Amino acid sequence: MPTDRADGMNYAPQGKPSPVVRPGEFGFAAAFLEHGHIYGQCNGLLEAGAELRAVYDPDPAKVAAFLRAHPGTPVARSYDEILDDPAIRLVAAAAVPCDRGPIGCRTMEAGKDYFTDKTPFTAFGQLEQARAVAARTGRKYMVYFSERLHVECAMHAGDLVHGGAIGRVVQVLGLGPHRIGDKAARPAWFYEKAKYGGILCDIGSHQFEQFLFYSGATDATVTQAAVGNFANPDTPELEDFGEASLLGDNGASNYVRVDWFTPKGLRTWGDGRTVILGTKGYIELRKYIEVARETTGDHLYLVDDAGERHVEVAGKVGFRFFGELILDCLNRTEKAMTQAHAFKAAELCLKAQSTARRVAG
Repeated sequence: MPTDRADGMNYAPQGKPSPVVRPGEFGFAAAFLEHGHIYGQCNGLLEAGAELRAVYDPDPAKVAAFLRAHPGTPVARSYDEILDDPAIRLVAAAAVPCDRGPIGCRTMEAGKDYFTDKTPFTAFGQLEQARAVAARTGRKYMVYFSERLHVECAMHAGDLVHGGAIGRVVQVLGLGPHRIGDKAARPAWFYEKAKYGGILCDIGSHQFEQFLFYSGATDATVTQAAVGNFANPDTPELEDFGEASLLGDNGASNYVRVDWFTPKGLRTWGDGRTVILGTKGYIELRKYIEVARETTGDHLYLVDDAGERHVEVAGKVGFRFFGELILDCLNRTEKAMTQAHAFKAAELCLKAQSTARRVAG
């Protein structure tokens, strides 16, 4: 399987198998393999006991690469073949961002749940269409917000915050630096704004989702947003910097900064940080690297009246989201993420992107 490359294009964490369904009970397919996140999506589903019953992509090279990671997977001749298969209950997909919404609606119309890579939409019209189709069909449009849902310290932080460990959440600070890596190795759509949606819409979607989750806000106002291209004049439609501020409907605030400036010398593709400030303490998440300790992985720091505690959670908490994801599909319980939450996170990143002022480039 592709490794977690330095540019993060193939981020595919693996956990321990923890089945929540019986063998043969839940079949899924992988389709539209444009982004390497599809491997992480599939890993989580397989670990939760789902069975991979088909793969489809119009590019044979992408299918061949997928089969090296998942040998023996049946190859569908068309996407219609997947949609017509009653044994497939969910489709995991990582299409070109501008195509994710239409593919999701087509999938729900066929009676299947849809699990897409972020960002789920690049335009408001796609979001509204998906809301309407999900409501009419009763199917789920789920989003792989991997920077929370597939990061153990981020999941553990949710337990602490919602358990009252730091009191009422006042502010969430989210930093999402990334590395471009070999620019020539990136697909053409990566540099076309109409296709990737803009930096706040794309990688910034993680931070908006986390703000809603940790703060408990159900809506927010974008108070300021900015984007720019500071260092990539050869690809003028690429935004390599973005920032935004939000004010939640419960009074909590949020600041987001995302960029493509991770230096080559860093051992990972992005030193992502989240700081959750509460009335009784704060939590800092260092999701991919902790420089001072010369270690990589997930780290959580909780500071309150009892002092500072460093919690190493890797391998202890587990990637529980995916088991709950399958239960969502089976029982419509929405334990992992409500449909309203997923759509609201998408709405906020679209609002920030659409109102952002251009500061460079």
